[in-house]
Order: sequence, then structure tokens, then C-alpha cells
Amino acid sequence: MNITINQVLQSYIDPLTASEYAALERSLLTEGCRDALVLWNDVLIDGHNRYAICRQHGIEFKTIQNTSFSSLDDVMLWMIDNHLARRSVSDFQRGVLALRKKEIVAARSPAPVSATDAPDGENAPKPPMSTREEVAKAARLSSNQISQIEKIQKAAAPELVEAVRSGTISINAAATVASLPPEEQVAAVAGGKKLLRQAAKEIREQRAATRTPREPKVHVSQDTPETGNEPWAENAASAPSEAERLRGEIASLKQRVAQLQAENVELNQRIATLIDAS
Repeated sequence: MNITINQVLQSYIDPLTASEYAALERSLLTEGCRDALVLWNDVLIDGHNRYAICRQHGIEFKTIQNTSFSSLDDVMLWMIDNHLARRSVSDFQRGVLALRKKEIVAARSPAPVSATDAPDGENAPKPPMSTREEVAKAARLSSNQISQIEKIQKAAAPELVEAVRSGTISINAAATVASLPPEEQVAAVAGGKKLLRQAAKEIREQRAATRTPREPKVHVSQDTPETGNEPWAENAASAPSEAERLRGEIASLKQRVAQLQAENVELNQRIATLIDAS
């Protein structure tokens, strides 16, 4: 039987981890290949890992044809939906797959019709998978998680991506650590799960410390005339001026920045110590 491996399709789905591959190999050696490999003509579209293991160990396998596709994009969309339906796929992998589906659907969709070009009384139709909410629904995740995965894809070092893909760090923490320079991301990953969590925690604390607190609003009743003798009026008169308040905030922020810089130096020293010890 002539089976063709399309490199684009093979690399389109994230590979199994070493432990996942070993578990699949044990299962095939013990129980044989129970599920048929799926072909599109002679191209393998589902079962790449099973096919490799079966060939390596001489395990018999069956194949079935799926002839419903008209293009490689059709095959990719089918592969994505097939993997999204599997319970073993992690949240991060589902998010990545759903974002890939969005890219394919967007490339295939016709140019959107503007509101001025749409017929009277009709809204311009939106292409499917065009919103983050739709992507999140396809991945069975929240819109915030999809946003975090997008940030990881754009800013995370390869080592950090692998850490979140393998479950060493959560999506939320990985998106936070991705805001660090690449070399600091790599150093945090090298320090292991505990150091990654600590790095994410310290970044969140830094952001919280530099966030300007909201000013409390003074409520004035519309039913009561202002006489200038109300308690809130006395407090307002004795309150510091805007310039004084801002100078106080700047001084406080400078002090906090100096403290955070010192903590950052200490964190980098701990990272270096852990790397040297590993």
C-alpha cells in the first residue's frame, strides 16, 4: 500500500510529548492498531504517530478513505475539528487549533461587504470565526484565555511555549511571563515550575503596585442646595491641590520602582543560582 506523508499536514498538529508517544507505543504493542488510519487518496490525514509506530514494529493496520475534501484547506479544517473533539487535547492546544481554524476560514472568506454597500435595511454579514468569542466557543475556552494564548504566540520564547504546552505552567501565568524579555523567559523556564510561578506572581505584583488608584467620587444630592457648609465641602477645601497630590504619587512611585528594581536584581540572581545548580 502506497501511503504519502504530507509534511505540511504532519506538522500542522502539535506532536505528542515523549511520554504521550511512549504510552501510544505501549498500547499499540499490547492491543494492536484498533483504529483505522484515514487517507485522502494516498495522503495520510489522521494517524501519523500510529503509522510510524506500526511500521517500526511491523504491526498490522487498516485504512479508510475520506473523499469529501476538495482542497488541502478542507483537510486542515477537518483535522482541526477532529482534534478539537478529543478529550486528551489540552486547553492551550485547543486554543491554538481554534486560532489556526480562524486563519484558514478568514483566508477563504470573501472580502467583507461594507455597511454602505449592503442592501437597504440589511446589515453586512460577518464571516464565521471572525470574533474572539466565536474562536473561544470553538475551543471551549473563555475569550480571555484566547487573548492570553494570542499573547503567548506573539511574545513567548519557544521554551516558554513548550512549557505551557506540556503543562509546566498555566496559560494565565505563561501570558504574564511572556511580557519579560526573551532571555529572562528562558531563564525562568530553566528554573522549573516553581520559579515560573514566582516570576508570574512578581510581575502581577509589580503591575498592581504601579496601577494608579481611582479617586473616590463625591456625591452631591440634586435635592439639597449647596451652602458651602456641607461636610464634603469642608473636606474638599482642606484637600491638597492636584499638583501636590501628583507630586506625592510620583514620589511614592519612584520609591516603589526602586524597590522593584532591587527585587528584580534579586530574582535574576536566584535564577542564575538555579541554572548553575541544575
